[in-house]
Amino acid sequence: MQGDPKTITLLNELLAEELSAADQYFIHAEMYKDMGLNKLFERIDHEREDELEHARALIARMLFLQGKPNVARRVPIQVGEDVPGMLKSDLEVEYRVGALLKEVVAHCESVRDYVTRDALMVLLEETENDHAHWLEQQLRLIQLTGLENYQQSQM
Repeated sequence: MQGDPKTITLLNELLAEELSAADQYFIHAEMYKDMGLNKLFERIDHEREDELEHARALIARMLFLQGKPNVARRVPIQVGEDVPGMLKSDLEVEYRVGALLKEVVAHCESVRDYVTRDALMVLLEETENDHAHWLEQQLRLIQLTGLENYQQSQM
């Protein structure tokens, strides 16, 4: 099925964001592991896998629409210096991806591509209600318990 060219362009923008998010989660997960913060390592490594699944879904949809997925493109990542910095930079990624997802959903509705829109709504749900929400919770826990107590709870 021949897809709308702008839809494919926007899906490639999303793909770059998802692959970059996976890269950022990858380095942060390894940093947590190196620090001995095994719970954070496990969660962020899981988030990395989720981002790759999002990328896989975008690639599959673009191929169905006879588009060419650009798996080489990335957006700059922000590697945090410490635990709060890593959590904050990951949250910024989720906010950025969420905003772009909403933009692409609106475009898909405008060109009456409801199947792509519905697929993107699943990604948006995971981005806002799982990934971003969890990161917001962690930053609140640091404020409530203090960084040292928080980090101890993540060992």
